[in-house]
Amino acid sequence: MRLVMLASHAPSLVNFRGPLIAELIRRGWRVTAVAPDFDEATRSALTALGAHCADVPMGRTGMNPLSDLAYRKSLIALFKREQPDVLLAYTIKPIIWGLLAARAVGIRRCIALITGLGYAFTDGVKGGLTRVVAGAMASNLYRLALGRADRVLFQNPDDRDLFLERGLLRDRGQIAVVDGSGVDLAHYPPAPLPAEPNFLMIGRLLGAKGVREYAAAALALKARFPQARFQLVGWRDPGPDTVGEDELKSWIDGGIEHLGRLADVRPAIAAARIYVLPSYREGTPRSVLEAMAMGRPVITTDAPGCRETVVDGVNGLLVPPGNAVALEAAMERLLLEPELAEAMGRASLDRVRARYDIHRVNAQILAAVSDGQ
Repeated sequence: MRLVMLASHAPSLVNFRGPLIAELIRRGWRVTAVAPDFDEATRSALTALGAHCADVPMGRTGMNPLSDLAYRKSLIALFKREQPDVLLAYTIKPIIWGLLAARAVGIRRCIALITGLGYAFTDGVKGGLTRVVAGAMASNLYRLALGRADRVLFQNPDDRDLFLERGLLRDRGQIAVVDGSGVDLAHYPPAPLPAEPNFLMIGRLLGAKGVREYAAAALALKARFPQARFQLVGWRDPGPDTVGEDELKSWIDGGIEHLGRLADVRPAIAAARIYVLPSYREGTPRSVLEAMAMGRPVITTDAPGCRETVVDGVNGLLVPPGNAVALEAAMERLLLEPELAEAMGRASLDRVRARYDIHRVNAQILAAVSDGQ
């Protein structure tokens, strides 16, 4: 059996799907991993797993019709060459254009994994009319493409319900909800909580990730608790919602430690006492699962995807999205109540072991891949 796994960002095939690819190959599948702009490290890692790699150019941001149609044409050529039995696509452009290309070629089983809805479906971000138009276009394209899908896998019930409300799905029988992308508990082992009040956020520097709320809360707390540290891991991602260079510099000047883009986030999580992700919407936030696996209390938002990871008051605190004042209060509470933070860290570990172990989540995805095989 042949499977093509289609992604928009090559490193995600290793970081998010590596164990799934390894298990598919162990079961006898021939896996071709497809994405734009492979780097040598990603290609080598996938080859070591036994996968084949194909580099297909794609514009990651924006909606340029000529670029997107060229991407679909390239995928049709690839599918004719590879002759896959199954297509598994995730993120918006691979799902839309991958499934439309699959229809043209006649791939007999197509699976869409909705890992988050992004800018076009997220309220409260910059963009105004542009975001509304993008959302309408994305909805129409999803409706067209998902009519071809045999299974549509969501990472949280809110995204599923939104697609149903908008009539983007053919029928309920094609839907399943999986527990995010999972996390490799062996790769992210528990680490003792440091005594120092060190907060950490990991994410692209986008408004929709809540980075501005994190910065506002951190700067306010730094003025009152100068011994506290506030670290930010992430990079500026091109697009209408990205943080400006001057804005980022003002945060750094105010005392926020910007660590940039890290190949390995485990040392940063190990050095943190409290993990924060004030995102406006996620599929299931992988960075939160990694922090939970390492035994960190989590402050995140009562928003789709994020709210799935935290039981408020048990393994962390939930705050309203877009509310820097509420976020600041939650961060201050865990700073001032160290015993509560420690108890929540232990509860995070219990929760991630019970629900988000990568082997458990991959079994959910493999069931969709192998259905009827």
